[in-house]
Amino acid sequence: MKSAAFDYHRPASIDEAVGLLAAYGESAKVLAGGQSLLPMMALRIASFEHLVDIGRIESLRGIRRIGDRLVIGAGTTQATIEHSEVIAADLPLLSMATPLIGHFQIRNRGTVGGSLAHADAAAEYPAVALALGADLEIAGPGGTRTVAASEFFTGRWTTVLDDTEVLTAVSFPVTSRRSGAAIREFARRRGDFAVAGAAVAMQLDDEDRVVSCGVAMFGLGAMATRSTTAAAMVIGARPGELSAVEIGRAAVSDVEAVVSDLHGSAEYRRRVGAAVATEAWNAAVQEATR
Repeated sequence: MKSAAFDYHRPASIDEAVGLLAAYGESAKVLAGGQSLLPMMALRIASFEHLVDIGRIESLRGIRRIGDRLVIGAGTTQATIEHSEVIAADLPLLSMATPLIGHFQIRNRGTVGGSLAHADAAAEYPAVALALGADLEIAGPGGTRTVAASEFFTGRWTTVLDDTEVLTAVSFPVTSRRSGAAIREFARRRGDFAVAGAAVAMQLDDEDRVVSCGVAMFGLGAMATRSTTAAAMVIGARPGELSAVEIGRAAVSDVEAVVSDLHGSAEYRRRVGAAVATEAWNAAVQEATR
């Protein structure tokens, strides 16, 4: 199939992009890497009269360190992140997650902002943003605003972005000493969306107690979910005092309305989700204590 006809716009700046979106409203859609949007349009799952291509806006690309945070432009490709030594050193969880996204052809075009704004429930980047406590920078007609990842995702393929706004950057706290991170997922084939996945980021103090922890599940419900139950269970405890299996079960318990589809029933997904969360926790602990 082919997409319905649309007008193509290629703004040279963020302000111009916001102006176009404000002018065309609900009939316009931002085009970043296009790896999710264009297939949906080709299948007539989505249709827009105007596409606003932000892929060539230079200010939306790049990785920079600002204090104790790493800021990544929304237009930065997944391939750039995958091969970045800075990302590998300062944000190992993001580095680990990136090769799991589709295939290298997709990562060559797909962008970090496109993945976050698309908000697919089975995608890796939303879960990583939740586990790491990322902040998302948004530009609109009224100026810019910053939204925590925990407040950004609102449902299946939906976020707090309105029709006139553009996601411009995502800011992550830099991984500190005695930190551990891991991501585990189960998919039918390499490159497929995850049937169930878990991302874990945690930090220990000098007495081996957990001082911070983010656990996020993906592929289970309508959107990626950060587990406050699992995090509360581990804060203040030593990993050796905890049951990794119970942590995995707690992580899944926070996912509302686990879905059933041709890839598996809701109960199957819960079991797989608990298993991958257990594996991710154990791997993160090993990383923090090595």
